[in-house]
Formats: sequence, C-alpha cells, structure tokens
Amino acid sequence: MDERGTIEPKSTHAWRRELRISGVQLPMPFKAHNIEPPTNVVKTNKDELMRFFETMYRMRRMEIAADVLYKGKFVRGFCHLYDGQEAVSVGMEAAITYDDAIITSYRDHCTHIGRGGTVLEVIAELMGREAGAAKGKGGSMHMYNRAHNFYGGNGIVGAQTPLGTGIAFAQKYRKQPNCTFTLYGDGAANQGQLFESMNMAALWSLPVIYVCENNHFGMGTAEWRSAKSPEYYKRGDYIPGLKVDGMDVLAVKQACAFAKEHCVAGKGPLVLEMDTYRYHGHSMSDPGSTYRTRDEVSGVRQERDPVERVRKLLLDGLVEAKEIKEIEKVIRKEIDDAVEQAKASNPPGDEYLHKHIYVQSLKMEARGTEAAKTVQLP
Repeated sequence: MDERGTIEPKSTHAWRRELRISGVQLPMPFKAHNIEPPTNVVKTNKDELMRFFETMYRMRRMEIAADVLYKGKFVRGFCHLYDGQEAVSVGMEAAITYDDAIITSYRDHCTHIGRGGTVLEVIAELMGREAGAAKGKGGSMHMYNRAHNFYGGNGIVGAQTPLGTGIAFAQKYRKQPNCTFTLYGDGAANQGQLFESMNMAALWSLPVIYVCENNHFGMGTAEWRSAKSPEYYKRGDYIPGLKVDGMDVLAVKQACAFAKEHCVAGKGPLVLEMDTYRYHGHSMSDPGSTYRTRDEVSGVRQERDPVERVRKLLLDGLVEAKEIKEIEKVIRKEIDDAVEQAKASNPPGDEYLHKHIYVQSLKMEARGTEAAKTVQLP
C-alpha cells in the first residue's frame, strides 16, 4: 500500500487470496447436539497457516522416525503412532494456552510436541534415555510436561477421563479461568468410567471438554461393530456435543475455541468428537491391514490428509513452493539431529529407580534389588 492508501501492484489472484484467507469456509460443517454450533467460517492468516504446516510436518516426520527406530529395535515395548491425526493436537493448541490443561491416552507423542516439548524429548523417551521427557522411565505412553499442564500419556484405556475431570475440578475450585481437554479414543468411548466422569462433571458444571479422537477402529474393531451408537458427540446425552472434521486443523481450532469459551463461562462440560484417521495400526505390533484395506488408507491420505490440506492453502497464492520445500528440508534435518542426540544420551542411572516417588520422602527406606537390602529414598 502506498502513501495514498492504494494497493501496490501485485497479482490479482494473490491479493484476492489474501483477502479470502482471513475467512476460510470449512468444507465439512459441524454437527451439533443440544447446542448451537459455531460458524463454519474460520479466521486465519498466512503466518498461522505456516505455523500449522511446520508443526504438523514436524510431527509427521517425527512419527516416521519413530517407526524406523522401532523396526530397528532402538525402541522396545508399546509404541502408538499419531500420523494422520496431527490436526487435532495442532488445532487444539491454537485455541488455548499452556494455562489450560491436557490429558490424553497412550498415543501422546505429538501431544507432547504441541505442549511445547521437543522432538529430542520424545525420541529419547521412546528409547529409554535420560534426555527423554520422563527421564527415560516412562517410554512411549508416558510423555509429561507439568510446566505446561500436560498430564500425560496414560497407559490404561480410558483411565485419563476421570483424571481429566479431577483436573477440571481443581481449576474450578481455584477459580482459574481455564479448562481441561480430556482426550480418549473411540475404543475407550464405551468405558463406564467415562460416563461416571461425565455425570460428575455435569452435576458440578466442571470446565472439562471430553475429546473423542474417533479414528474409527479402536484397537482393530470398526466403530459400528463395537458401539451401538457410534455418534460419540451425542454420548454425553445431557452434555452438549459437536462433531468436528478432525483432519481439518481450522475446524479443530474453531471447535476448541468454542468449547473453551463455553466451559470457562460456567456452562459445564462439552463433548467434541474429532472425526480423524490413523495411518499406522493401533500400535507397532498391528500392521493395520487386517480390518481395513490399503486402498482405504491411501484414499484418506489423498483426500483428507491434514498436512496436505494446509499445504494447498499456502500454495494457493500465499507462498512459493520452494519456501515449503525449504521448511521441509530444515525439519527433516531437525528430526535426524534429534535421533542422533537421543542415541548419544545415556539410559537413566540406577539412582533414578528411587527418584520421583514422593515429593518428600521423609527419609523412608525402600526395599532394594535384594530382600535383605534397603535403600534410603532421596
């Protein structure tokens, strides 16, 4: 724009794109239960879309690296990958702050990144190294970041739902203007503890958002075979709910901002069903091809991939392709460097066996590796 307030010469297409990008029309409208849904027009801009792309691409490459490390036997035990579902974490974080709390299931690598964690912390934790998020003691299912109100990674199916309800109770008790996002999968949606938690949250109008990440197959059973009513956003009955396109980061951002405003206003809990999809199997021990076809997976990748959606928005007049490629190059190197740093990190020493048990140990003693020996707790 020049001194007279007129627009400097630029491509008409690019200028129209910049105008339109401030209000993107969502391709899939929200479905609502006992509440008026938010608008399907989402405000955004180039900088935000660039952040979305960088973060989701980082998550995608990290999970691919985790796959390679697992197959190379650098990672042992359980390992549940999040590729395909990145828009849920990134869109949610765009609508809240670190003063809001998140608790999730064992598919938690990318949630840790969203909460401000590093790729090194995730990869090192997967490998059981001291540089990991939980000092190498938790592994894949137990990422954690207390400073940013991320309460894990929980290995028991559905167990995080009453814990998330309790965190929301604490927020209300302390009169904090915040809420708790409690994430669980469609496989956990039939757990009795979820419905007990919802009942308590509704009775006490707790600021908790129950987020069902519906990737449609649980541990390997299609939703329609495991749930009489797979409309999970209606499962709260007396609790309002929204069904959201969980592959669209802008839709997730809009829904989560709406949900937070609802809860912080004292209106009680809300249920969000994120219609999403995991590209890998349930865990690394599951090939993910016995209960669905490879064509189905590739079809979702081609039509709904969350990373590619944002890439297309950016390439439609906002950035040049070479800029995107440079970002990808930098992130790939970042992941490679984190893997090497994680490999160089040591496993936690023996002294960590007795750390992080009590806040104050009161000089208690614990049984050692032999029955006749005891160890004084630090």
